[in-house]
Amino acid sequence: MVSVLSESADSYIQFMTVLILFLFVLLVTYWVTKWMAGYQKGQTVKANMEILETLRLSNNKYVQIVRVGKKYLAVAVCKDTVTMLTEIPEQDLIFSGTDNSKALGFKDILEKIQKKNFLEKEDGRDE
Repeated sequence: MVSVLSESADSYIQFMTVLILFLFVLLVTYWVTKWMAGYQKGQTVKANMEILETLRLSNNKYVQIVRVGKKYLAVAVCKDTVTMLTEIPEQDLIFSGTDNSKALGFKDILEKIQKKNFLEKEDGRDE
């Protein structure tokens, strides 16, 4: 009887140890990922180049508007090549406001999907 209790206690302790180690590794991975993202973002903020807009033409072909210094360029990006198409005068470009250009976070995207699914379910009940 005592050996059965000690075996179950040992199993429980092993399970808790593995669970704690798993959570520790998960937290370390999270913090390292956040640190690396911040580090890389800091590196790109100082850059003189920026991709302003991308239009997908096919699976591996894109047209991009790129700012290099004070010049704006249209480039074609393919699987193996990048070709400059033309220089675009700044006054010909339409810049969206800063509110619309911010990137959506994961939480924002998830809320949009949930809202869309909820509305679709409600529409299905009304019919």
